[in-house]
Amino acid sequence: MIWLPKLFGKKCVATIHGLDHQRAKWGGFAKRYILFGEKMAVKYADEIIVLSDNVKQYFWNTYKRETNYIPNGVNRAERRLADIIKEKYDLEKDEYILYLGRIVPEKGIHYLIDAYMQLETDKRLVIAGGASDTDEYYSKLKEKCNGKDNIIFTGFVKGQELEELYSNAYLYCLPSHIEGMPISLLEAMSYGLNCLISDIEENVQVAEEYATSFKMGNVNDLEEKLKQCIGGKKRIDSEKLQQYILNKYDWDEIVKETEGVYKAK
Repeated sequence: MIWLPKLFGKKCVATIHGLDHQRAKWGGFAKRYILFGEKMAVKYADEIIVLSDNVKQYFWNTYKRETNYIPNGVNRAERRLADIIKEKYDLEKDEYILYLGRIVPEKGIHYLIDAYMQLETDKRLVIAGGASDTDEYYSKLKEKCNGKDNIIFTGFVKGQELEELYSNAYLYCLPSHIEGMPISLLEAMSYGLNCLISDIEENVQVAEEYATSFKMGNVNDLEEKLKQCIGGKKRIDSEKLQQYILNKYDWDEIVKETEGVYKAK
């Protein structure tokens, strides 16, 4: 709808969080409509903000349109003891692997579950988050795990419960095959949490050498990297992790950059 305020001579800035038409949850009409919106942003926006170098390159290659790369940011996290999660799920510190995010196909949660089921480990797997127009996918994941009490689905979480899940996990895993810029990865690293990520550009750009990566969609490689991470072979000091992510993605600096784009217009 960006053409509408342009009719009245308003300056417009569009922020593109990711290439949404690539997401599996959308059908043919929805994909075409999203692409139409993308083209409207290219044509009418005075400035476009993107959250990753990959998306910036996409807009240049596809439309020869310059954009402003300004990523998401993160603040220093306050670590919490396992109170709520102990009571609700019987979870203690360092006893579980965590996925936290939307339950949608492009996040690759099915890869994580398949790889985890091949492991021999006493660490539990926690899948935290709610479905996003993908109830069927969520149901299939739960059916896949039926009868396995070492895999926990929490549903949507927020507030102290979310903070406790990040604070007490042994490992955070993000097995996605499409991302804009993964805020959940920023959040996990802000807690000093060791992370295992798929090797897509958006994930690697955020984490650099401060996370372990596996070949996207490769369940066997994911299983092997899970073994290495659980076995302590790839542990990274939590203070180094936290300092790296806070320095690179400081909210105060990102706010200044964003403000600069708006003031320039």
